[in-house]
Amino acid sequence: MQIEKRVSQLVEEKIADRPELFLVDVKMLPNNKLIIHVDGDQGISIQDCVAISRHVGFHLEEENAIATAYNLEVSSPGVGEPLKLVRQYAKNVGRELAVKLASGDKKEGKLVEVGEASITLEEQVKEKGKKMQLVSSQIALNDIIETKVLISFK
Repeated sequence: MQIEKRVSQLVEEKIADRPELFLVDVKMLPNNKLIIHVDGDQGISIQDCVAISRHVGFHLEEENAIATAYNLEVSSPGVGEPLKLVRQYAKNVGRELAVKLASGDKKEGKLVEVGEASITLEEQVKEKGKKMQLVSSQIALNDIIETKVLISFK
């Protein structure tokens, strides 16, 4: 069994009774660093990360799933990490996003709505010779290559 798949199962098992938490990603890097990103609808606590780490680490050791020494890191996705799940979009409604589209276009704006298959972004658009306007655009999730939350220091 591929290690990422087994780790995903272990994380899902640990958070099964915590519906507000969700697994975002599991990566085993070439330098034997195992990274687990878990998030929550209202964020995730350090205690939750520690509990997940202990659960996964214990089972991997018991099963001798990784033959060599490895480094296990459990955290929420960092500020610079792209959004991967619809659930991550939902928790970022009201925040500014940078969205790269499959067409090569880039959009920046405030996330105002999240549907099952699309998001609605409110952009500030200035046409030549006109005032700045707020324009809402609906973007299909299938058309998105990458979305990042923009951090504002206002």
